[in-house]
Amino acid sequence: MSLLTTDHAAEIIGKLEKAQGNGAGYAVVETHPAEAQLKASDIQVFKTLDDALDYLDEKEEFGHVPGFGTEEHPLYYQRIENLISDLKTANPTEALMSIVSEKTANDKPLNHSTMNLNNLQDLKKEVTALGFSPKTADELEKNMRQLPQHFTVKDQLPGDKGQVDLTLHFHKSGVSDTYNFGKYEAVAGKVPPSAPNQSYMVLTENKDNKEKPLVKTFDSPNEAIEFFKKQKGTSELSIGESAESRHLLASKDTGKVNFVHDDFRGAYFSPAIKQTFYVKEGAGYSASQAANMVQGRTVHRDDLINPRNGEGYKAWIKLDFEQKKDDWGNFKLKQMNDPAFGFDLEKTLKGFKIKELSDPAHKEAIMAAMKNGDRVAVTAVNREGKEVKLMAEAAPQYKTLDLYSEKGTREKRELYKKPETSQSETKSQAKGKEKDLEESRSVKI
Repeated sequence: MSLLTTDHAAEIIGKLEKAQGNGAGYAVVETHPAEAQLKASDIQVFKTLDDALDYLDEKEEFGHVPGFGTEEHPLYYQRIENLISDLKTANPTEALMSIVSEKTANDKPLNHSTMNLNNLQDLKKEVTALGFSPKTADELEKNMRQLPQHFTVKDQLPGDKGQVDLTLHFHKSGVSDTYNFGKYEAVAGKVPPSAPNQSYMVLTENKDNKEKPLVKTFDSPNEAIEFFKKQKGTSELSIGESAESRHLLASKDTGKVNFVHDDFRGAYFSPAIKQTFYVKEGAGYSASQAANMVQGRTVHRDDLINPRNGEGYKAWIKLDFEQKKDDWGNFKLKQMNDPAFGFDLEKTLKGFKIKELSDPAHKEAIMAAMKNGDRVAVTAVNREGKEVKLMAEAAPQYKTLDLYSEKGTREKRELYKKPETSQSETKSQAKGKEKDLEESRSVKI
């Protein structure tokens, strides 16, 4: 008998599928002698392989890894998707279905022909709490009525250089009638959204009627570009109210690009930034935080949990574009713990001549927006005493603010700093140099 053969297979698979939907990728399994069946509590789930291996290191005295050892309760790790497959092989579908039937025998029978209304209500609350648009909640109901195994819902937010596309993923449990919202992708490109009544479209050759090409329209310019780049034959990427009144943006001949409009080259050749954000029981990065992060900004989280000790902590977090992506194609996160890292937003703001900071309510609103990663409109006073409309955002990595004109060009922050701030920075730098000099002298002695 397989060590994975168990009467608790349905419960275990349900736990693994939910964890997978929440972004977990690996499981650590504690096996037992054949007479002691595997239970859900014998399996720990982890988002990354490193986390799983760290856990194994801590529990090493109980077994040998990887694989089965000679101890009473050996441990091993495995990808969740592979473990689910092995469990289903060791526990045939008929057995799983009978287990589910036993589990629900005393409850109201599951109706597989209609959606779970409580589940729909919970999911609507989750997407609303995370800041997705009302249309997202409406699309949820439309999709759930069809009872697919998996479906996605689209949303958009405005960006600095083009709209940010959001794709929410919903998975149906393999052992119940409930759906889980485990992740969503955010994509930021440099393509502006289409004007009202216009759409981005890709036209491809129609083999049955060469005079009438096939036309596929897109709400998202980023998706339109991605689809166009995959075409192998003769095709074109355009925008317009219809195929007859379209404006050509790019074209291909036998799969090779032979034209890109001058005004469209920057958007076409600059790859869009894409990141997957995971949601666990309705908690995670909000839609606006994700949109800000894929545009290169930093957000503040005060609800983080240390998985090793269960303690809460705060941190500023941004995507690290300088490091290699992980195995799932995501950028790694650059985390700056608060207050240990040393960035004090309120203190930093005081160092700039920003008019709105004199009003406590405006000041709190600015701080809240910057912690969300927003680029905030402010009125700054330059060295000549002139008021200038600027956009400001927190730059925790460099313990300062970044300033931009209303057109998006970067401004020199020194022009808007208070004089005493510059003097104190100079003194601080001088003290640092004196300290380095003293240390070097002590080394020579």
